Amino acid sequence: MDKSSVLPIGKIVGVHGMKGYLKVFSFDESSDLFDPGNHLTLKHPDGKIQTVIVEDIQAHKNIIRMAVEGINDRTDAETLIGAEILINRSELPEPEEGSWYWCDLIGLAVYASDETYLGQIENLFETGSNDVIVVKREGTEILIPVLKSIICSVDFEEKKMIVDLPEGL
Repeated sequence: MDKSSVLPIGKIVGVHGMKGYLKVFSFDESSDLFDPGNHLTLKHPDGKIQTVIVEDIQAHKNIIRMAVEGINDRTDAETLIGAEILINRSELPEPEEGSWYWCDLIGLAVYASDETYLGQIENLFETGSNDVIVVKREGTEILIPVLKSIICSVDFEEKKMIVDLPEGL
């Protein structure tokens, strides 16, 4: 797989029970990419690539319990711990208007509405009420809430985001 054409959508973080169920941390809670019958690509910590077919899923808190074909006991399941779950970018649906995939925002230059350079997007995280962008510049970090009232524009061709920061941020 070409690295630029694949995205991680989850990670196998453990096992559940004796029948080979995997504990998966999904990077997208609403994703139907883990539905039974779907083919998933695993990238093991040693770089080995493996394709599996989902047999069953059970949502449990923020973890998905997932059974895959050919993994029938705890011992087999333990060999998959640490594997990233990848998907071809072409399989992702287009984001809704005003929404973006986090991976597309990483690295964008961020400017205030007066064109002052604030830094580059290094990371994002969820807070429950909204996502937050982590912007870094020269060792300083600015946390910017992802709200319609703050994000003025995103231009992927120019690799640039314009924000209207509230006073005090």
